[in-house]
Amino acid sequence: MLGRVSNLPTVWSNGLAGWVLSGQPADFAGLLILLISLSLFYTGGMYLNDAFDAEIDAQERSVRPIPMGIVSRSTIFGLGFAMLAGGVLIGFTLNFGAGLAGLALAASIVLYDWLHKKVAYGPLIMGACRFFTYVMAAYAAGGSANDAVLIGGIGLFCHTVGLTYAAKQEAYNTIGATWPLWVLAVPVVVIALHLNGAVPLVLLAIYVAWGLYALRFFFRRAPGDVPRGVVGLIAGISLFDAAIIATTGATLVAVVALLSFAATLALQKLAPGT
Repeated sequence: MLGRVSNLPTVWSNGLAGWVLSGQPADFAGLLILLISLSLFYTGGMYLNDAFDAEIDAQERSVRPIPMGIVSRSTIFGLGFAMLAGGVLIGFTLNFGAGLAGLALAASIVLYDWLHKKVAYGPLIMGACRFFTYVMAAYAAGGSANDAVLIGGIGLFCHTVGLTYAAKQEAYNTIGATWPLWVLAVPVVVIALHLNGAVPLVLLAIYVAWGLYALRFFFRRAPGDVPRGVVGLIAGISLFDAAIIATTGATLVAVVALLSFAATLALQKLAPGT
């Protein structure tokens, strides 16, 4: 429950996308090490999120493990920071650039977990967290943050900003102004500008259809709709990854990212995605 592990496949597809966009050849061993590192960043960030939010959760989400007394706040802080440190160290074992990108990712995660309940721009920080997964993956592959990585990262950033804005309202089971959700149109434009065949077009259509399906929950606003829309948009991260990967011609890898979307939906039925 603390780690929201049901969403881990979206982190793995981020790693795949960043690697492919770097233009570097496949390296199974290096990719596996990268995915382990990104998994530690994600899980550590989720632990720290609960640790930083323990007092608020005691009032709004008392079923969380820390308010229920299942585990202490200090223990979760320790485990969370240890996982981030592990992610950074693994990054440096790959190369210096990956390590530095890992440091930026870790800093963004801590900044988000510390500030997101206190400032209105929290979604921007969370967007940076996902953006740096692409950058770290590109450096881990032996490449750099080239134009493809940065443009794809901007699309991922905007998708994440939109869903994080919505997720901030989840405790109240409603959503305020809906105009910030228009940022979700940016990743659609990013993919559309790089269409070069039938496969990217089909994946773009799937991404758009799924996004509209998830967004309708925010506008319908029946009980439980906001959480349902949020987990839908989280799973949609892998759809964006699949589509942006497909624009490079790496169809098989795009299929793997598409399977990550399916895996996220399946796992969200077993463990809460938020």
